Amino acid sequence: MVTRTETAAATRRALVRAAAELLDEGGPDAVTLRAVGARAGVSRGAPYGHFANKEHLLTQLAIDAWGALADQVRKLRDDEGSTPAERLERALLALIEVGRRRPHRYALMFSTPADDAESSAAASRLEDEFLTIVADVVGEPDALRYGALLMSSAHGIAGLELSGHLATEKWQVDGEELVRMLVDGVTRAAGQAGGSSTGNPAGA
Repeated sequence: MVTRTETAAATRRALVRAAAELLDEGGPDAVTLRAVGARAGVSRGAPYGHFANKEHLLTQLAIDAWGALADQVRKLRDDEGSTPAERLERALLALIEVGRRRPHRYALMFSTPADDAESSAAASRLEDEFLTIVADVVGEPDALRYGALLMSSAHGIAGLELSGHLATEKWQVDGEELVRMLVDGVTRAAGQAGGSSTGNPAGA
């Protein structure tokens, strides 16, 4: 027998899934509690039993997006068949790929207030996973500053791609090559500074 708690959890998952679909299709304006309820196939009042308002629901979508990306980066960390530099490159491209495939969701991730406790915790989890990969390349002492450089650069690449200002025809370079250039530059800089205990963090 399905319990009331299980039914409520299933309803919430359906609402979140419906909201994510509406967001991807039409942006934040398309996400209303009424539209979400209709898409999920639940009663008109059901969404209000799970989310106080639209902003609460959008914040949940941002939290889920951060969490999904953190899970992806975590899997990259466990890939022993690639070098640290390769894992770092893939982690950066994973962030950029969210912007390419789900631009509204990507924008929501970075527009949710940083002082929201839940979304901040979700973003911090991704950052911690990412910094572990960075540390494997540049060493623990330099992970934060190089991590900030790489994360902000990847965000810039994603933003320029989304706005159309990073046209390959104009710049003769695409996002993948820019990421490779970034990782190569950081790897070389860390090696010259003696930032990595391995002495050859990229495996080259």
